[in-house]
Amino acid sequence: VLVSRAMGKLQSKISFHSSKYRADGSVGETGTVRAAPRHGPAHTDTVTSVAALQPDLCVSGGDDKSVAVCSWRSGAALRRFLGHEREVTKVTSALDSTRVFSASRDKTVMMWELHGTGEPSQRFPGHDLVVTGLAVSPDASQLCTGSRDNSVCKWDTETGECLGRATISRNLVTHLCWVPGEPYIIQTSEDKTIRVWDSRELRVAHTFPAKRHIQTCCDVSQDGRLCLSSSSGSAGEGAEATLWDLRQTRSQVCEYKGHFQTTTSCVFLPWGPALAPSIATASCDSTVKVWDQDTAGRR
Repeated sequence: VLVSRAMGKLQSKISFHSSKYRADGSVGETGTVRAAPRHGPAHTDTVTSVAALQPDLCVSGGDDKSVAVCSWRSGAALRRFLGHEREVTKVTSALDSTRVFSASRDKTVMMWELHGTGEPSQRFPGHDLVVTGLAVSPDASQLCTGSRDNSVCKWDTETGECLGRATISRNLVTHLCWVPGEPYIIQTSEDKTIRVWDSRELRVAHTFPAKRHIQTCCDVSQDGRLCLSSSSGSAGEGAEATLWDLRQTRSQVCEYKGHFQTTTSCVFLPWGPALAPSIATASCDSTVKVWDQDTAGRR
């Protein structure tokens, strides 16, 4: 009887809130808000990657082989680029740039101009397998790519010339990110390691202690002092994010544990005088968690 009463109260609360808030953006009798403008989807299949382009623009790539530029504010797709023969795996751009880069299962990377003709302004062929890592230098003059072929390549974005290639056995690249203001690139791998590459000579400058699970993603703090990596996992085993010090100590700072399945993405959140440093993680357990960067406590 007590369980029935409790369930009745819970259902009452649910139906109250369900009637108050609606999916179309309107609010029930307690008040009204202007409905958000509706736009068609940016892609016709799974969206595989998204990145900031400009303060009000983002770029995304999908299994429909396309790259789309959308407005954060309106949700409208402003440009769509077609040219890859297979699914797009990663997209990136130097912040505030007009150049967009996309990687694909067709083993190539392409560069697109936001205000260009719609054709790729540069192509970067050379990998033997799907391209799974993509990072552009802050000035957009150089590009670093990584693949499941165990290699990392550096490119001149103006000429398309390959400036270097390095191969490490079992180094199946999962993600790349460029350290702001530095010549260093962070790379995660299926071999459970996080490597720091010196882009000048395309050599490994440091390798952090191997984790217990595949490293799926990485990100670098705005000041370039810290980096994040995320782990695969299942049934509550693994699936953590790890904070690393990029300065002289180059050591593990802390871990963020709470996901029950693979953590697919990790990112430093913007912060300032009124905002404490925080990070966010996304997981196959259908959750996104926001953490206090310093204490690893959930917000």
